[in-house]
Amino acid sequence: MGDATAVVVGGGIGGLATAIGLRLIGWDVTVLERAATLADAGAGISLHANGLRALDALGVGAAVRAAARPQYTGGTRTPTGRRLARMDGAALERELGTPIVGIPRAVLHRLLREALPARCLLVGAEATAANHAARDRVTVTTGDKALDADLVVAADGVNSRLRAGLFPRHPGPAYSGSTVLRAITEHPVDLADDFALTWGRGAEFGHIAFTDGRAEWHAVLTSPPGIRHADPLRALRRRFHDWHDPIPALLGATRPEAVLHHDMYELATPLPAFVSGRIALLGDAAHAMTPNLGQGACQALEDAVTLTAALATEPAVDAALARYDAERRPRSQSVARAARRAGRLGQQLAHPAAVALRNTAMRLAPSGATLRTILRHAAWTPPAFDRPLTGH
Repeated sequence: MGDATAVVVGGGIGGLATAIGLRLIGWDVTVLERAATLADAGAGISLHANGLRALDALGVGAAVRAAARPQYTGGTRTPTGRRLARMDGAALERELGTPIVGIPRAVLHRLLREALPARCLLVGAEATAANHAARDRVTVTTGDKALDADLVVAADGVNSRLRAGLFPRHPGPAYSGSTVLRAITEHPVDLADDFALTWGRGAEFGHIAFTDGRAEWHAVLTSPPGIRHADPLRALRRRFHDWHDPIPALLGATRPEAVLHHDMYELATPLPAFVSGRIALLGDAAHAMTPNLGQGACQALEDAVTLTAALATEPAVDAALARYDAERRPRSQSVARAARRAGRLGQQLAHPAAVALRNTAMRLAPSGATLRTILRHAAWTPPAFDRPLTGH
């Protein structure tokens, strides 16, 4: 589309991936990131086949795979260590061409940033408004600056300021009922599984192993929002002291100051559209979901590639945005509903009889049940688009 320009609001995974895609098809892109410094806060992330395929389409899949650890072994257990379900990474690889992989979130952010010229990313720049200056132009206000563009991508997260301005009657994010504490261990830990989940009553503990032997762990607890602990690591050691190995070892290998604590919010009320004029919502700003299926980042990556392909192949921006909305809204909102159900049947389940029934059903399920659940969401093929050589 010639010298088309875009402003991407938000320098997270979805925003950076979108900037990469738009530059691949010849757009001039500016990414606004409100954080003054890129501290790359976060622990670890699992990427399913759909997320990896999206990264391949953007030209960064090989670099991400080289830095990630495949998840071949793992599954779900009870706090005593009894196995409920097994994850077969080799079977996933046979079906989809790749197993799930685990990578530190900071490494993924760095690899995405390295695929962009430094001049594209403006840090410490918070977008306060986006308004249609004309039918085919949008003005983004950041501080005392105003940036005009052919397209604005709102990738500014679950608490999206731009979404609130576009859909003032939408109730916004809702508390999921769960809070999550997580960290990356300070040193390697001896782990039998690449990935694991353990479900107790109203609690979940899981880990993702990394290539250097360290691991990310997370503890999800059913809890009112806003609860904080003076010493969160000590509180977790009390909560999980009698859960099976390697849970105590993971907590023991963690520095107290490394623990992050966030209440989990989602867009429980689906948006009526992901597009308003020349503004497109993407990632958590469009469909923030609970992490129970490990699909949040993968759906944002799907958004980025789908938007890129639509803009590359449709004759006009408006037609491309309509296609983006039609393709992404049903799928991402369906995945969000499935993630919510998974949480209610997993970590949030607390009644002893219900937990016992769920555990029995999982143990008796056919060996391929876990595989089919993953395939249902991960078997996605990116839309094709050409990558013209540009001077951008």
